Formats: sequence, C-alpha cells, structure tokens
Amino acid sequence: MPDPVTTPALTPAQAAALRHVRHVALRDRPAALAAIARHLAGSGTAYQAEEIVAAVAAHGRLTLNFHPDRLLGDGRTVAEALDQDGVYRSQFETGISNGGLTAFPGGDRDRWEAALFGGAYQRPGVLPGERPKYGGLNLLDHPDGACPRFGSCHLRLRPEVLARATFTFGDTHTQPKDLGTLDVFEPVLAALLDATAGTGVCLGVAGMDTGMLLRTLLRRRQRESAAAGRALDDYIEAQIHGELSLARDVEALVVDPSFRGTDAGRILAGIARRHGFPLCWHGGFELPVDGVDAEFRGPAIPPLAARVHAEFGRPGELVHAALIGRAAASLVREPERWADRGPIDVTLQHLKQLWHVLVRFGTPAAD
Repeated sequence: MPDPVTTPALTPAQAAALRHVRHVALRDRPAALAAIARHLAGSGTAYQAEEIVAAVAAHGRLTLNFHPDRLLGDGRTVAEALDQDGVYRSQFETGISNGGLTAFPGGDRDRWEAALFGGAYQRPGVLPGERPKYGGLNLLDHPDGACPRFGSCHLRLRPEVLARATFTFGDTHTQPKDLGTLDVFEPVLAALLDATAGTGVCLGVAGMDTGMLLRTLLRRRQRESAAAGRALDDYIEAQIHGELSLARDVEALVVDPSFRGTDAGRILAGIARRHGFPLCWHGGFELPVDGVDAEFRGPAIPPLAARVHAEFGRPGELVHAALIGRAAASLVREPERWADRGPIDVTLQHLKQLWHVLVRFGTPAAD
C-alpha cells in the first residue's frame, strides 16, 4: 500500500467513484477468472491468474500523454501551465483535449462518467477540479506511453498512484463494460486476453499471442527498452482520481525529440529539474511530407501535411510533432489564415489525424 503521507486525500465524489468501479469489478470477477483460466490453459505457459495480476501492480505504469505546445484558453501552452501550476488538470478544467471536446455538464464525457462512476461526479457541489484525469496503463513499457494517440510526450507516474486509478479495457467513449481497480483487475485482464486471442493485436503490438504477452509482462524489464507501441485504439484506459501533483506523483517525463531546442522542450526540462525526476527522450515519429498516407485518416490529410510543412517547416525538417504544434498554435492565434479550409474545428480535427498518421507510420527521429 502507498505511504499515506504521499497519497492525497480523496474527496467524497472521488472515493465514491472508486468504490463504484470496484463494486462492479467484484461482481464480474468470477466470470473473468473463468475466462482467464481458459486463456491460460491454451497459452503454453504455467502462469496463474494471481501472479499475472501481481505483475500488473509490480510492472505497470500509468502514463498521461499530452502535446506540450497546445494552447489553453488562457493563452498559455500546456507546458507553461504544467510549469506554473505544478499539477496536471483534466479537460473539465483546461477546456482542451486531444480527443473529443465534450467535457461539460450534459456533454458526452459527462454522460460517460455518469455511467462509469455511478453518478459520483454528478452530485451537487462537485467541482471541475475533482474530475478524473485520463491516461493509460503501460504494461509493456512502450517508450511512447500507453496512449500516444493523445500526445507526443507523457508523464510516467509513480507506482503508488495505481491504487487510486480505475481501469477500462478500451476508451470510455466506447462505453466499455470491463472495469477494474488495481486490487480487482481480473475483468480488465480477461477483456485484454479476449482481444489478444481474437485480433492478434495486443496493446498496439501486432502478432503478440497470449503466451508472448504473459511472458513479456511477467519478466522484469529495463524501462524504456521496448519498441514504440503506437497504440491508437488498443489500450487499457486509466482514470486517475484525486490531484496529480508533479512533485509528488511523477516518476519521469518522457519527451518527443522534435522538442529539443524549442521553448516547450526547455520548459519541460526545467520542470524535470525543479521536481527532481528524469527527463527522458523517446524515439519520436517523423515522415517526409510526401510519405503521409492518404488512406489511413482520409484524403484531406496529405494536402494539409504539405501546407503545414510549406508554411511552418524549417530547412531539412520532416513532418513531426513540433511542426504540427506550430500549425495548431497558428490555428488558435490567427484563424483567418486558415479560413479557406472551412470551420476551424474541422482543421483542428485534421491536425489531430495528421498526428495519428505519424504515430501509425512514422519512423524514429534520425538523431
């Protein structure tokens, strides 16, 4: 159990949300154990369910992916806000997201949370700052984090934070039914094994069967040694309840190499120095502008990439996270520049999709 001195007190709404998910997971645990047993019987291993769940607690890390150069409503970048506030905030507070913008009373995210957490956050008097923060459970040590879909950089949290997280197999926008907590993780594990057996894709890795997954998870590994996971849709989502303090809760800050030498990169390095955790660099994702796929996210993306590269690129640059960020900042600061493309929301969505193409097809940075 985490040291109570280092664990923030949960509000009544946050505690109720955790209790609700744990109750649902306990209800579903018997069926989940039966499903896990079936998978283990055919895995070619001798592992037991309890040692797999123990390995999740021992090796799993929560990661929160973010783009450091995106602008908040108050004009600050995400990196500047992290630096000045010292905490990680939810979409209900920031008003921005690398997914859908529906975090307001009556919005889609509000309705998803009402169903997932038994209405805990819809009680009278619950403040926006009490809402959960969303990340992923990085079981295979992917250096790009559990959910690179949502950002080029990520915070890796200390293992103590696992105790106040809830988990779903799949993103909450799909309204998943397989829920868990750290001590009742079996329903999520069963759903993961079901998906691995059915699709042959596990947490972003194609061709990983059940036996390979279990062997990878149960051996101790050197952090940051694995290949990029590139998980755009296939991940275990984590909902973290309670304040997320950089000083108390962060184990490492992992940054895309395109931010070397940039304002965002310098701010992130300063955050790591101030709070005493390491600044790490993953391999990054980059593509030549003529290598942007037209099928994966649609025909509007290659011409957008060409425009972004022509207007915001520097000599010798490929398309990478920081380049997309320059365009995203321009979209907020000078929307008239983009008026010929139609509604700003559409262009913003296309920039997100250009990032998805990089995650899916990009190669590591040359340096």
